[in-house]
This record gives sequence, structure tokens and C-alpha cells, in this order.
Amino acid sequence: MSSNSKIEVRRSSRRRRTVSAYRDGDTTVVLVPASFSHAEEQRWVSRMLRKLEAKQGRRHSGDEELRARAVELARRYLDGTELPESVRWVDNQHARWGSCTPESRTIRISRRLVDMPSWVVDYVLVHELAHLRIPTHGRDFWDLVARYPKAERARGYLEGFSAGARAETAEDGTMTEEELPEGTVED
Repeated sequence: MSSNSKIEVRRSSRRRRTVSAYRDGDTTVVLVPASFSHAEEQRWVSRMLRKLEAKQGRRHSGDEELRARAVELARRYLDGTELPESVRWVDNQHARWGSCTPESRTIRISRRLVDMPSWVVDYVLVHELAHLRIPTHGRDFWDLVARYPKAERARGYLEGFSAGARAETAEDGTMTEEELPEGTVED
């Protein structure tokens, strides 16, 4: 964590069994039960900061592996055409799983996907790869995405994940849907 980073602890009377932490710009937000003593709060803040640091350290590598995976998926499901120039993990996508710029042939994948099953990450990659050929979400686009055998299952998984995140957010009252946390760690 940089020296400019701030730590914000939010207590919730509804939170009973979990402690969460996430980065919001240069602030680390730690969500704890309101019943925690000051000592418990400090112990958990330290623990969650260590976990976030370790998790982010693991995540800062892998762009080359991600691009190689995208190229393999393009070849396997999309006839190997329209290969990306670059594919990389990004920290600034809170409302999207991925994005694509067809003109520069670049794909960005949200780090929120890092701990999800590989077939879900593959689906997001196929979705963004399809945008290299078809920029809109029309019938031809969805037909192309449907070549990935687990497309519907992955979409359901992501929809369920998003619904669960919204439910926890509503219960806590600490975030809005637009501010879903990047790299959330729960213990």
C-alpha cells in the first residue's frame, strides 16, 4: 500500500459473520461488524490489508497468459480471425466484466474475474473477442458468442454473482451498484 493510501473502517450492525475489504481509489475500505471491540477492529484491519496486498500481488502478473488464452479461444471458437493486439487485466472496471476497443484491437478484463472459474473468464474473453468482429450486441454477435459451449452457463453465473453483490450492498448500505468493489476479499 502506498504512503498516500487511506484506510476507512465502516461498521455495520447488520454485518455479523464477515469482514470485507476493498480498494476504492487510494482508500482501502474495511467493513466490520459494529459489535467488534477496538482491538478486534485493529486486528482484522491488519489482517485484511495483508490479504489484499497478497491478492493484488498475485494479480499484477498474467497479462501475457491472458492474451495467450484469448488467442486460443479465438482460434477454437471464432475461426481464429480478428485476434487481439493486447489483452490485459484492469482495476478500473467496476460495472463491466470486460471491454473492447475494436479500432485498436485491445481487450480489457476486470480483475474482479480473477478468482472466478476459468470457464467464466473464458466466456468474458469470447464475448470481448466477438466484439473485434461485431461491435454491437445484435443477433449475429450473440450467435458468435454462442459458439462457446458454456456461454449460457457463464452468463447465469455472472448474473447470479452480480445479484448477490447487489443484495450484500443493499444490506450493508455502504455501496451503490455503480461502486461495486474491486478486488473484494471476505473472510
